[in-house]
Amino acid sequence: MKIAAPALVVAVAAVAVALAVAHRSSRHAAAWNGSTLRVTFVDADGDGVLERGPGEPLDVRADLSPGSRRGRTLATFAQVTDTHIVDEESPARLEMLDRLGSPFTSAFRPQEPLTGQVLAAMLRSLNALRPQALVVTGDLIDNAQSNELTEATSILRGGVVDPSSGARRYEGVQSANDPDPFYYRPGIDPPRHPGLLTAAERDFRSPGSRAPWYPVVGNHDLLVQGNFAPSAETRRVAVGPLKLVRLSPAAVAAAKEGALSASLVHSLLSRGLPGTAEPVTPDPRRRELSAPEVLKRLRSASGHGGSGPLMDYAFDIGSRVRAIVLDVIRRDVGSSGVVHAGQVHWLASRLRAAGARWVIVFSHAPLDRIAGGDRLLALLDRDPYVISAIAGDTHRNSIVPRRTRDGGYWLITTSSLVDYPQQARMFRLRQTARGVVLETWLVDADPGDRLASISRRLAYLDYQGGRPQHLAGTRRDRNAALFLTRRPQVLR
Repeated sequence: MKIAAPALVVAVAAVAVALAVAHRSSRHAAAWNGSTLRVTFVDADGDGVLERGPGEPLDVRADLSPGSRRGRTLATFAQVTDTHIVDEESPARLEMLDRLGSPFTSAFRPQEPLTGQVLAAMLRSLNALRPQALVVTGDLIDNAQSNELTEATSILRGGVVDPSSGARRYEGVQSANDPDPFYYRPGIDPPRHPGLLTAAERDFRSPGSRAPWYPVVGNHDLLVQGNFAPSAETRRVAVGPLKLVRLSPAAVAAAKEGALSASLVHSLLSRGLPGTAEPVTPDPRRRELSAPEVLKRLRSASGHGGSGPLMDYAFDIGSRVRAIVLDVIRRDVGSSGVVHAGQVHWLASRLRAAGARWVIVFSHAPLDRIAGGDRLLALLDRDPYVISAIAGDTHRNSIVPRRTRDGGYWLITTSSLVDYPQQARMFRLRQTARGVVLETWLVDADPGDRLASISRRLAYLDYQGGRPQHLAGTRRDRNAALFLTRRPQVLR
């Protein structure tokens, strides 16, 4: 099973101490709001079990400017990214690809039935910190399905949420009677969590986001498996009564070649499912959405997001900060980002319109990793008001200085909510004697939430997940005070 080999010994050890950890978690939950400045999760003795450990204070990052006395707060905001709210029972999912290794290591995760509960628990932590805005930087959902988007926006709105699809019982690869040892089955495999799948299917209550939330579109929001646009063939599979459980040799060979195209997908699906399939309960709510449908629903749910075929827009955080959102997602094939026609001109105009306000740019994919991103970065390099370019996509915590003629700004990415360490990020912009400082720290989901805590532990044990990939980053990538020196502000 995926949670084992080589993590079996670690998982068995987790069984022996799970009750003690749960007891400690419930005992201290009321005293901790999730801020890693105070407390965080650690595996101090290397036994595979996460426990409460000391918090991490802000690391002073003077890469671009000497530290200086910090003054009043100009803005606070939070980032949640790559939540991957997933219909883990969907016939459109291809969990069997996971065993092929990179780049398919996210096709199955042992904690995936709990993505909605993790987001709800994270909102409880963030609400306690009272940010002025919450920016959701893409991959809110996993597979461009209507029911995934309904669940995700319901969680952000708040209230009772229905996470189930198909039958009211669980139908998927983690069932106790599934004979494939590759998949973690919580009812029988260590660490055992009897009844977990039933609990994951039940309605739950979300607190919603008390702060206004601003969407950034990601590749998994628009593309099937985050890689190709929905087609007539993939839509039939998603709402259909059959789920592919084993690929044909030809399909395996095509997957290993990695050359995705619309014609390849059509070729594989035109004569039915390419391999062995099993019956599942069909559900029309699993319909795959077009890109315009996703944008329309995100705009309607959030009340933000601009207009037109791209989700490019700007908004203010308080009176001193202008946020600019860039849509860099392909609409056809490919998970990597791209600069769209007219986007450079649009960004230049938005930077001019920001006036004397500090500027923060948000995108799903980091701008230094997308096709044509150098043209966008060149604009930011010349603008003395730019503080940071913040992204998701990588599932990794990182903070990197980008040096420019005027001193520079910070390139920041944040870990996902689906893979370990399952954290969000808080920001506080403050005036200093020399300019500004962007204070940022990570936030854990509500430590008193049972299902979110189980998800965190399973994510930690996933041997292809965030721990072996070091997605938590280094100490300097997590909690930091990022100083910038700026000359006195004048209008552009």
